[in-house]
Amino acid sequence: MSTTDENSVFDSAKAEAFAGQFLTALNHGSLCLMASIGHRTGLFDAMRGLPPATSTEIAQQAGLNERYVREWLGAMVTGGVVDVDPASARFVLPAEHAAFLTRAAGADNIGVFAQYIAVMGGVEDKIVECFYKGGGVPYAEFPRFHAVMAEDSGQSVLFSLESHILPLVPGLTDQLAAGIRVLDVGCGSGRIINRLAELYPHSHFRGVDLSPEAIGAAQGEAAHKGLGNAEFVIRDLSSFDESAEPEAYDLITTFDAIHDQGQPLNVLKGIHRALKPDGLYLMQDIRGSSHVHNNIGHPIGTFLYAISTMHCMTVSLAQGGEGLGAMWGEEKTHEYLGKAGFRSIETNQLAHDFANNWYVVRK
Repeated sequence: MSTTDENSVFDSAKAEAFAGQFLTALNHGSLCLMASIGHRTGLFDAMRGLPPATSTEIAQQAGLNERYVREWLGAMVTGGVVDVDPASARFVLPAEHAAFLTRAAGADNIGVFAQYIAVMGGVEDKIVECFYKGGGVPYAEFPRFHAVMAEDSGQSVLFSLESHILPLVPGLTDQLAAGIRVLDVGCGSGRIINRLAELYPHSHFRGVDLSPEAIGAAQGEAAHKGLGNAEFVIRDLSSFDESAEPEAYDLITTFDAIHDQGQPLNVLKGIHRALKPDGLYLMQDIRGSSHVHNNIGHPIGTFLYAISTMHCMTVSLAQGGEGLGAMWGEEKTHEYLGKAGFRSIETNQLAHDFANNWYVVRK
C-alpha cells in the first residue's frame, strides 16, 4: 500500500476499475467512429435482412470495397454489433441490432448520432488551441455539422412533429390551417419549416440562421418542393433584440438553437418583441440541470458536455458571445426567459424523448 498524501490511501481496486472503465470507453469511442461509417456508407442498411454473408457478398450488396468492409466487420464483431460464424466466416446483423442502426428504424436509429463523434474529432486541434488562448471555433469550421443536425432533427423533431409536438398546444394546428405568420429562429437546414409549409399552405413561414450552408440547403429544399410560403434568410442573431419586427408573428419556434447563440438573451428578447401579444413561443432545448452535480447519471450527460465543448459553447465564443453551452440547464432557461419578459412558461417532456424539454411560452 502507498499513500498519495497524509489523508488518503491509494485504492488499488478502485484504480484497476477506473482503468477498465477507460479501456471500455476507448473501445466504445472507436465503435462510434465505425458506426458512423456504417451509417454513412449504408452498410447497416445493406446488412438488414441479409442472411449470413461473406465480406465479399456484403461489399457487393452495399456497392463498396471488400477490403475496407472486411476490416470494418472486424470492428463490428469485436464490438458486439455483428455476429460471425467461425466455421463459414459469414456475418449477420441481428434484427435486434438493426432495429437501432438502420434507416428503417426511423427515430430509433442511433447510427445518426454516432456521426457527431467524428464531426467533433475533426476540430480537436482547434479546440485544443482555444484551451490555451480562449476564443472559439466558428460555424464555418464544421463542414458536416449541419448535415448531421438535419438528420438529427429529422428523427427527434420531424418524426414526432405532427403526433406529439404540435399537439402540445391545443388549437395550434387549427390556427396553422387557417393561416398565421411563423418564424423559426436558428432554423438550420430548414427541414422543420419546410415540412410545416407543406402541411399548412395558408400559413407563411420564415427561417433565419447564421450559416450560409444551412440556409442554402433550406432554400434548395423549398424550391424543389415548390413551397411559395417558406422563405429563408442568412442572419446573425446577436442584435436580434433591436432589429426584431415588433409583434409581427403569431408563432415563433426554436429547435435546440438558443444555447449556442452568441447573445442568447438578446435572441430571447427579440423573440419576445417579435411575438404578437397573444402569440406563442415554442422552444425545444436540452433537458438537464444548470448544476453539474444534478446531471450525474444523465443517460447522455457525457455526450452532451462533450458536444457542448466541441461545438455549442465554442461557436458562441467565436462570435464574442456568452458561451452558455448545451448544458445551460432548465434553471437558467427559466431565468433567461423571465429576463426576456416572458411570464408564462410551461415545461413539457415527451415520453420518447429523454434528451429535450419542450417549453410552451407566452407573454
